[in-house]
Amino acid sequence: MAEDLIRYDILAQDALRGVMRKVLGEVAKTGLPGNHHFFITFMTGAPGVRVSSRLRERYPDQMTIVLQFQYWDLKVTDTGFEVGLSFSEVPEKLEVPYTAVRGFYDPSVNFELEFDVKLDEAAVAPALAPVAEVAPKREPAAKKEKAAKAESKAQPPAADPAKGAEVVSLDAFRKK
Repeated sequence: MAEDLIRYDILAQDALRGVMRKVLGEVAKTGLPGNHHFFITFMTGAPGVRVSSRLRERYPDQMTIVLQFQYWDLKVTDTGFEVGLSFSEVPEKLEVPYTAVRGFYDPSVNFELEFDVKLDEAAVAPALAPVAEVAPKREPAAKKEKAAKAESKAQPPAADPAKGAEVVSLDAFRKK
């Protein structure tokens, strides 16, 4: 097989992150339309992520936030977003670069994006962290369904830089 000097894998990831950026930008301007809401999973140890030490202790590897009813000050830039959320009734500000986002899911329309996140060599592949409690209690089934779905997914194998890029079939990301 020929060597991919164009790096289509990186281009595709960047294009999909652009979809997430555009959606979050519209929500920052006009609010969430209809029943749309988002589960966003990100790596807390990725470069550029800013969370309080309290949250980093509780979620040392990754965390999932819900943007639905209880969020404020959503700001979207070309490189990331920041948002205010409440964790156990304590307000927090999070700053997340798009390169740290591992998953973006809108359960209202069953739309999901998954991303490869590159961490430094010292970082360990994390186990999936629980969904942070930011949505009202009236939708526990949706949170449980998403958490169960995320936990049931196998972690993709890490690419070996010595072997070049890993080829991944799009079928691996389709709903079965």
